[in-house]
Amino acid sequence: MSQAKTFTGGCACSAVRYTVKSAPMFVNACHCRWCQRETGSAFALNALIETDRIEVTTGELETVKTPSHSGRGQDVLRCPSCKVALWSHYGGAAQLAFLRVGALDDPDAMPPDIHIYTASKQAWVVLPAGAAAVEAYYKSADYWPPASLERRRALFN
Repeated sequence: MSQAKTFTGGCACSAVRYTVKSAPMFVNACHCRWCQRETGSAFALNALIETDRIEVTTGELETVKTPSHSGRGQDVLRCPSCKVALWSHYGGAAQLAFLRVGALDDPDAMPPDIHIYTASKQAWVVLPAGAAAVEAYYKSADYWPPASLERRRALFN
């Protein structure tokens, strides 16, 4: 992952722009069928980061409530003009954002740390040799760096 301290991004029409004030805690490439359906693609690439580390610099967001596999739902924050999803919050946990890496100005700065739900991965998607990958979800303690685990712990205490 890039060593940059800040990242910028925005929607397709540029009505919404934002700055991310630090590196994320962890980046998931999710291959579940829900993410495939939601994105219309083979997977979703989400950077997990504290919501207060994302600053909207231009425009305002629209929150769209969608169902999720867990049954607790998801709030997807989108541009009200072009409707591009910028990040989401699962199960009402507004303090933790799942930032859509593809909406960054430099999405290469946040490659996946792990591929999840590979049991439903599209057959034509070939994961890089040595990439961390699990068939379903995973225990964060088994994969996340200690500093990221501490950041997450601080969010929910």
